[in-house]
Amino acid sequence: MTQHTIVVLAALGVAGQVLAGVALVFAALAAIGFRAPLEAVRSAIWGYELWAAFIVSSIATGGSLFFSEIANFIPCELCWYQRICMYPLSILTLFAAIRGDFKLARYLLLFPVLGAGVSIYHILVENGVVHQSTACLVSAPGGCTIEWIDKFGYMTIPVLTLTGFVLLIELLGLASASGEVGEANVESADA
Repeated sequence: MTQHTIVVLAALGVAGQVLAGVALVFAALAAIGFRAPLEAVRSAIWGYELWAAFIVSSIATGGSLFFSEIANFIPCELCWYQRICMYPLSILTLFAAIRGDFKLARYLLLFPVLGAGVSIYHILVENGVVHQSTACLVSAPGGCTIEWIDKFGYMTIPVLTLTGFVLLIELLGLASASGEVGEANVESADA
């Protein structure tokens, strides 16, 4: 059961990376003037960005709790910082989605941006590029360098977390843009 769930979560991570990569390519194309692919994505998920962010943050939160509470992987200090950035999003994006509050998305962006920074640092520590602190060694057996999972040759817990944060940055960014467009439409209708 545990191994099967880990493989499913890793596969979801790969799917998330593909989606995030495609979105980044579309954003880069839009930046150089070719906006059609990004506009197609925006129109396809228009109004559902916050619900998608809720799904991503809920899967990430559930996966994190699975790793610590069912698989008995002991979270290190950096894992806790990533959790601090992810867990509130599963609740706040739900409330924002229910209310249709796209303005809130711009304020929620801080959580995944900070979390992505911690995830990148954790990946660097895990791969020996940056030395782990003494606090890492104290927080969990083996510290922050322990790879509790290693699927598909690169998928570790910090990589899964970074994937979730990048998807959330993209979705909350789209939701923020949707909120601005919606405000502009309301203002032009009032005029």
